[in-house]
Amino acid sequence: MLPANLNQLTEPASTALAQQIQLAEIKTPLTPAPIATAYTHQGAGAPPLLLLAGFDSSLLEFRRLIPRLASEYSTWAVDMLGFGFTDRVAGVNFSPGAIKLHLYSTWQQLIQRPVVLIGASMGGAAAIDFALTYPDCVEKLILLDSAGFAAGPAMGQLMFPPLDRWATNFLKNPAVRRRISWQAYCDRNLVTPDAELCAALHTQLPNWHEALIAFTKSGGYNFLTAKIAQIAVPTLIVWGQQDRILGIKDATRFQQAIASSQLVWIADCGHVPHLEKPELTAEAILRFVG
Repeated sequence: MLPANLNQLTEPASTALAQQIQLAEIKTPLTPAPIATAYTHQGAGAPPLLLLAGFDSSLLEFRRLIPRLASEYSTWAVDMLGFGFTDRVAGVNFSPGAIKLHLYSTWQQLIQRPVVLIGASMGGAAAIDFALTYPDCVEKLILLDSAGFAAGPAMGQLMFPPLDRWATNFLKNPAVRRRISWQAYCDRNLVTPDAELCAALHTQLPNWHEALIAFTKSGGYNFLTAKIAQIAVPTLIVWGQQDRILGIKDATRFQQAIASSQLVWIADCGHVPHLEKPELTAEAILRFVG
């Protein structure tokens, strides 16, 4: 089920991608019934690209990047378990392990060949975890202002009743989400009503609170730091020079830890280069893939 006000989007890139969203019934070991999984697929050409969005986000985060990648490659974006428009099935343990297993099942049933895995922010941490567990599924890795070294959300300390519900309601507040967006962009003029709607649509879906609480209580990807040096696939690190969410130190930490890696800085850009500088981000990705 997708939000009813998806049709209120106004930016052409937003409306175009929203119209492309599909739901696949993905069979996993996590539940007896398949999990309705949101995804988009555009373009053709090998290797396929697979994009993963950040914390409390959705595949709409890639609305400006996907058309530029799909012009040359088969480009997939999948909403991970517990996030975006993928069904938040009651009783599922929304942890990194469950996310990884669901993503592997999705890859098996939809793609079935090695991908270039692209993760933004927390999606980068999920991509690292996936690449380390299923190396045969990943040809190359691309990290966009990625989590992995950084600690998980501080709100994890509040995830017990009744504060857990209060914390997620706080995060759902439009004014709070607007301030987060202001921090994410270097150019705050990009925080438009359409951008705010893109960032909040998924919060209207059933069990949004419960899934976010469960994931945060799991500790998220705080276990990854010691494993990052184990990444063996060629890796591209793309980082906004004005990232106020994660800062800029982790960019060089990734480059130093991953043996086969290269770092591309995006000037005048914050935490979301794929939204703020999609042309330069796509150029870096296509050059690396090709």
